[in-house]
Amino acid sequence: MPIAGFVITVMPEDIHKVTETLGSMKNVELHGDDGKGNIIAVLDTETSEDMDKLVKDINRVDGVLSAGLTYFNAEDEVERMDRGEFVPSRSFGNKPLFPE
Repeated sequence: MPIAGFVITVMPEDIHKVTETLGSMKNVELHGDDGKGNIIAVLDTETSEDMDKLVKDINRVDGVLSAGLTYFNAEDEVERMDRGEFVPSRSFGNKPLFPE
C-alpha cells in the first residue's frame, strides 16, 4: 500500500473550506495546517494508480492551488510486484511503464 505525505497549498482564507472537503475524502488523513495556506496530509491507498487518482481528485477540489509530494513509500507494492502478484498498468505520475 503506497503511503505519501503531501503539503496541500490553498489561499489562507480557504483553509477551513478545503480542510472540511479533504477531511471527508477516503484515504486522506489530515495532520493540521499552518494557518498560512499549507495543509499537511497523508494519503494511504491500495495501489499507486489509486494514489495517482486521489492526487488528481485533491487537485480538483475548489480552493486547492497545489498538492506537493513530500514523502512516498510503496515498499509493499514493490514486494507484491516482485512476487508477481501485482503488475501496474502505469507508473506514478501517469507515464506508461512500457512505452509502445
